[in-house]
Amino acid sequence: MRIGELSRLTGVSVRALRYYEEEGLIRPARGGNGYREYCAGADEVVRRIRGLIDSGLPTRIIRDILPYLDGPADLLPQIPCARMLDQVAAEREQLDRRIRCLTRNRDAIDAYLSAARTAARGDRDHDGAVRA
Repeated sequence: MRIGELSRLTGVSVRALRYYEEEGLIRPARGGNGYREYCAGADEVVRRIRGLIDSGLPTRIIRDILPYLDGPADLLPQIPCARMLDQVAAEREQLDRRIRCLTRNRDAIDAYLSAARTAARGDRDHDGAVRA
């Protein structure tokens, strides 16, 4: 299948597919006309890559993990090496830091919205008209 079809099947942009190729995550063959030709099952590989990226893993780690994956639904390596485990653990710690930061930001936005809504209700009469 060609890159456009793979893009349609997976919902991943053509640009992202080219990036995955540049990063060594996928390796299409080239037809006589120079077009990329993806083998059967390439859509499952792309979905695995997308799942790992969505989990927050960078492509440098995904490149190491991909050869160990059992099948399309599995996101765990068969036999993890210490280096890979250390890298994934470091990525998880970074995600935890980002989650804490996002939680603080969300809480601050919630506090702002609550205060702003209270102020907006206090500046209006019962019929919705703004007080002078």
